[in-house]
Amino acid sequence: MGMNPTYAMWRRLAGKPGGKQLFSAAMCLRVPYFGTVLPSVRQLRPGHCTVAAPKWWGVHNHIRTFHAIAACNLAEIAMGLLAEATVPPSHRWLPKGMEVRYLAKATTGLRAVAELPEHPEFGDEGFDLPVPVRILDAHGTTVVEATITIWVTRRK
Repeated sequence: MGMNPTYAMWRRLAGKPGGKQLFSAAMCLRVPYFGTVLPSVRQLRPGHCTVAAPKWWGVHNHIRTFHAIAACNLAEIAMGLLAEATVPPSHRWLPKGMEVRYLAKATTGLRAVAELPEHPEFGDEGFDLPVPVRILDAHGTTVVEATITIWVTRRK
């Protein structure tokens, strides 16, 4: 089975000096809105993605914590990259919905961890795939939990 071009680029770059930063920058060029949180992809493999984002004035809310929607953006980045690494080239995926729980104030930079509990089977029938994402602060406290459901279908 082949691999998605995004995941193939990660595999080429991640082990090289500056490769993770180059990949993160390239991802933001492809999807410019992602750049608003200054994401740094840390880990990517089928079923798992970790992305970090610093706390800077561009993500502050009115009380100078990490804005809730900026945290959602970070969750979507982690989910999307997980999907790119997991869904085979024979299939495509589209976001369908997002459920979010804000658990604590985010006073530091954040780390989003998207992880599938098990790898799905990719057949001919379309299916919903819920992708759980935990967003943790610098102390390891989960500040946001999200589940982003994607619709996966075979390419035509």
